[in-house]
Amino acid sequence: MIKANGIGEDATFTEKVMFGLNIALRKMAEEAALHDKSLVIGDKEGNAKLVPAKELLKTLPER
Repeated sequence: MIKANGIGEDATFTEKVMFGLNIALRKMAEEAALHDKSLVIGDKEGNAKLVPAKELLKTLPER
């Protein structure tokens, strides 16, 4: 069964942590976008990149 917050009662601890982490990352990107800031992200090769928060928000899942 899925709760109103979007995560099921039978979700594992890891799933719950990842769910909360995704919410926190989205909030951080939204706040940075409000102030026209950029965020540092790592790509798949481990390189750091400076990305405008508004661009990053386009790639993140909705809440």
